[in-house]
Amino acid sequence: MKKKIIIAALLGSLALRAARLKDLADVEGVRENQLVGYGLVVGLKGTGDRQQTIFPLQTLANMLAAFGVSVNPATMQVRNLAAVMVTATLPPFADPGGRLDVTVSSMGDAQSLQGGTLLLTELKGANGEVYATAQGPLSIGGLSAGGAATGVQVNHPNVGRITGGALVERAAPTAPPDPRGLKLQLRRPDFTTAARVAEALNKKFGAGVAHADNAALVRVAPPASFRTRPVEFIAEMEPVEVASDRVARVVLNERTGTVVIGKDVHIAPVAVLHGNLTVQVVTSYEVSQPGPLSPGQTTVVPQTSVAVKEEKARHILLKEGVSVEQLIKALIDIGSTPRDVIAIMQGIAAAGALDAELEVI
Repeated sequence: MKKKIIIAALLGSLALRAARLKDLADVEGVRENQLVGYGLVVGLKGTGDRQQTIFPLQTLANMLAAFGVSVNPATMQVRNLAAVMVTATLPPFADPGGRLDVTVSSMGDAQSLQGGTLLLTELKGANGEVYATAQGPLSIGGLSAGGAATGVQVNHPNVGRITGGALVERAAPTAPPDPRGLKLQLRRPDFTTAARVAEALNKKFGAGVAHADNAALVRVAPPASFRTRPVEFIAEMEPVEVASDRVARVVLNERTGTVVIGKDVHIAPVAVLHGNLTVQVVTSYEVSQPGPLSPGQTTVVPQTSVAVKEEKARHILLKEGVSVEQLIKALIDIGSTPRDVIAIMQGIAAAGALDAELEVI
């Protein structure tokens, strides 16, 4: 109960706060690129892929053939080998020689990648070009020990990470900023925020510099003093503060019972009547023992009892323009649990009395 009261107090203290432009928008074209590759992890202690996983053996045979060793995959018995997928993120403007962190994930039936080493793996982008190569020993954040009946597993031993394990071989496909004009993409599209971004930039650099095309895009034409210095112009834009706007939203997580309610959520006039009906069925087993020297047999007789408990309905009345603080306080006063709040909020939204978006995750 104390946690709920503290949360309600924090919500009441929130106020509209300006954010830096660099936290609200990105320059169009300046983006990360995802890389992926297929490779082999060797050096495992008998925890690699089993015989029914065929493609690791085929990959090993192909790799050995490149070194002049000819083998038949059908006759190979290997338990220290695992086929993996390697993923990495190529940052914008990355140049050859840079280092990337990579994540290595088992794609077969290996028990663990602990102690393994990733062999040289090409990492490709969406266009099929190789942008990096990865290799090195894995760092595993979990462990697996024991057998099927007494096994112990901590975290995920089939996923590892190599810090700085990839070497950039090709420059990132990132276009340099266009000095004739820039496009800012809002991370959360909103017409009000886009208009405020344009207004703030025009106020700092002069009228006509920025124009909002839509809820997600703001066009910016650098002033004459910055035409040949687009990087410096972007650096001057990034700290500009903008009072961002957002849609009122209520987020419900039914799996964990978590309820997140935004500051601008209001409730139309509505009455809430909430109660619980609990039916409990309990079965106990009693032994029926026949008398001495009787022909009867000992039997187990189930005894079933049914108990019905209905809580008294709890009632709250929400008046016009009720804020989120008042709603939370009212729900706390009637002793609502997080799951009760979820059911109540869904009912209020179904009645058309919730002036916000309701999202269930």
